[in-house]
Amino acid sequence: MELVRRRSLLAGIAGLVLLFVVLGSFPIVPETKQAVIVRFGKPVRILNQFKPNHPIGGEGAGISWRIPFVENLVWIDKRVLDVDMDRQQVLSTDQLRLEVDAFARYRIVDPLKMYIRARTPERVSQALQPILGSELRNELGKRPFASLLSPEREGVMENVRSGLDRVARQYGAEIIDVRIKRADLPDGTPLDSAYERMRNARVQEALSIRAEAAKKAQIIRAEAEAQAAKTYAASFGKDPGFYDFYRAMQSYQRTFIGEPNDRPAPSTIILSPQNDYLKEFSGRSR
Repeated sequence: MELVRRRSLLAGIAGLVLLFVVLGSFPIVPETKQAVIVRFGKPVRILNQFKPNHPIGGEGAGISWRIPFVENLVWIDKRVLDVDMDRQQVLSTDQLRLEVDAFARYRIVDPLKMYIRARTPERVSQALQPILGSELRNELGKRPFASLLSPEREGVMENVRSGLDRVARQYGAEIIDVRIKRADLPDGTPLDSAYERMRNARVQEALSIRAEAAKKAQIIRAEAEAQAAKTYAASFGKDPGFYDFYRAMQSYQRTFIGEPNDRPAPSTIILSPQNDYLKEFSGRSR
């Protein structure tokens, strides 16, 4: 009886060991993961490797196999990963200290190179973090603060992405995007002085635009007056009476109404109906 119990216990233990061996021999690879099979510390093959222009969840995912106790799996995410840069100060070309907070998105595209160079994706992030800060400082240090508020910012980010991507390729990663979360001036005097310089610059730009507009308006007005004078001269030559009538109307306008842009001053004029000044109203000159 005791022998039967021992045999049953040994059979149960052997069954559990066999079950663990079978489960360990046929791992299930998720759609969002890729794995490096390592045999005694040496990578031998890759499961569900990322392929450009292929959707995640295609060939490679599902049940695979490995040699238990000999081969280990190093799991690597196929999805887009993030690396955040510590908030730091950057000096722009107009001598403004900016507090910049940025991040980058990347993906492991060569898991074998990643394993050889960094072993884990976490180490890739740790290696890319100081490089991101360095690239961002170098790029922003070539430009004034105003460029971060203009469409030129897209070009700045693309230059940072390209520089960071060259380093990331050494770790089997690809930089997808780089973005600035915040780029602020330190509170206090630097921020107030920057706002004042920006306001003064906009005021000067507005004055320049107004001056240019006034110059163009004066040129257009002079050309129009010259064309009108030419037209009047041609008309006067054909009908001298019209010239007298036109000059009288101009005089009436200035006397009774004033210039178009002037506010007429209150005045009182007493004239006889037979006065020569009012002859155009009565038609006595015709």
